[in-house]
Amino acid sequence: MIKSSYRIFFALCFLTVWSARSSLGQTEPGVLLQPAALDWTGTYSLRRTEPALTGKEVTIAAVCRSLTYLAGKPQDDYRLNIDHACFGSRDIHFADGLDASGGVSFHSTAIGGILVGSDAYGFHPYTGPFYYQGAAPGARVDVYEFWRFISLYVYGSKEFKADILTMSVGSVFEDWWTRGIERLADEHGVLIFAGIGNGTAVHDPVFYPGAGSNIIGVGVVDSLKSGHPADALERFSLPRAEHSSRGPTADDRCKPDIVAPGNCLVPSADSSSGYEITGDWSSFATPVVAGTAALLVQKATSDPTLAAAVSKDGGNCVMKAILMNSATKLPYWHKGQPTKDDDHTAVLDYLQGAGMLNAVGAYQQLTAGHSRPGEVPATGWDNSVIQKKTGIEHVYSFSVAEPAGQRLTATLVWNRHFEPEHPFLSLRAADSDLTLELWAVDPENADRNRLLDYSDSVNDNVEHIWCPLDADYTRYEVVVTFSEIAGDVEQYPSERYGLAWRTAPADNGDSIFWYDLDLDGDIDSDDLILLMNRFVGSEMSSTGFGPGDIDMNGVVDIKDMQSLMARVQQNKP
Repeated sequence: MIKSSYRIFFALCFLTVWSARSSLGQTEPGVLLQPAALDWTGTYSLRRTEPALTGKEVTIAAVCRSLTYLAGKPQDDYRLNIDHACFGSRDIHFADGLDASGGVSFHSTAIGGILVGSDAYGFHPYTGPFYYQGAAPGARVDVYEFWRFISLYVYGSKEFKADILTMSVGSVFEDWWTRGIERLADEHGVLIFAGIGNGTAVHDPVFYPGAGSNIIGVGVVDSLKSGHPADALERFSLPRAEHSSRGPTADDRCKPDIVAPGNCLVPSADSSSGYEITGDWSSFATPVVAGTAALLVQKATSDPTLAAAVSKDGGNCVMKAILMNSATKLPYWHKGQPTKDDDHTAVLDYLQGAGMLNAVGAYQQLTAGHSRPGEVPATGWDNSVIQKKTGIEHVYSFSVAEPAGQRLTATLVWNRHFEPEHPFLSLRAADSDLTLELWAVDPENADRNRLLDYSDSVNDNVEHIWCPLDADYTRYEVVVTFSEIAGDVEQYPSERYGLAWRTAPADNGDSIFWYDLDLDGDIDSDDLILLMNRFVGSEMSSTGFGPGDIDMNGVVDIKDMQSLMARVQQNKP
């Protein structure tokens, strides 16, 4: 614990060296902000450009698990260390009251810090002084003990009010309570985030409820594997299966949905001012995404033209589509298994999901505005209902003046449905199977119309397209329709969906991590050795679409060796 005299000294140093402002979201250029994971995802950049975005008037329900159970009863050691300086003026509430007995949890305290912490006088030996700012320091956080939440609000259907629910808790198996969480998303429109699991290093498959259809499952992007711990706090690389559980699920759905860095400086559980390091775990990537989403919810709530993105009827589908559609594709992103014949039916990368959280991109996607089927801008979103009738299509038509070098990204999301009472079984008769298509259109000659790409998974309730535009066309159509009309059409005659689309240049072409195979921040002979081992050694594979397949042609070959050797030579002093 840092003594109070040291704290005053470090505070004076911080004010002198970094000149931080104490108001939320505002710092002088050059100030060191932590956790740096929020800088990597663009969350701080968004708040600098839009300083009013702090999560104000947004409620986040944080469901935290007790560390100790006796005879199945939680001992309430799930609580945040609210005595920590970063929680001094935050809007934090416990569902069982502030005076309830119970211990403090590092896990919960870390999540709370990432969500809403704020401390202008932070210090850690690895970084020196810093300004600690959570993703949405103006948001309200209601903290619930996990099993009490399940008992009262899932099984007991007790009403609770929240815009966002985040939980870094999971189970290997789908269960009644995981389906009950999914029903909250469908029935009440809650935007729900959950960690996907911590990978092969701890033998974790994809975890429920993060693996559930209606939940945004969050994976973790690894820290840089360099020699100094400060680098691992400031720079991040790619998700790795060792630390981030990968799909598909047991029923062959794509997960995770999105990834984010998780190695963060967070408030200590046993100190009023100290900070600790979390490590690369999905538990802490989840509040990075959930807290950033609170900024989008605040914006949509405050602007009537964006209200459909936070509607209790389908708003969570829209927000999920916006977050996924704006995510940054990291190197080696590829749909499904490493073959080309599954690109239309396996809709996401089994390790990256739709990509890494991009806060600025998500904000731009949201503020591009709500458009209905018909003539639309080249970037936008919709919250709509489609009737279950043969031949029904919702067509979104737009022009791109200079399509060369542009890609169209489109994401379609709808909810699965569940029985209203325990054990919350799937309501198959109400479920739908939608499909998403991208067409290049010639208004003068329909015979030239081309289907550029489509996404049609029989298992997922997400469809995702990431497709280069055709330089010979300037008119395009994104089409939502039914792959198959099934179930009880009379009782359930329609399906609500959220759709987001955008055109932009590909965003992962210049990344160092196409070549930095050992993820240490340098392109050197170590990377050549790794690639050589895969090319000629025991790891040799006839298929690629993963580290080493630099040109993404489906095979690790001599062209990849030549490409890497050229970069190594280029980087030599």
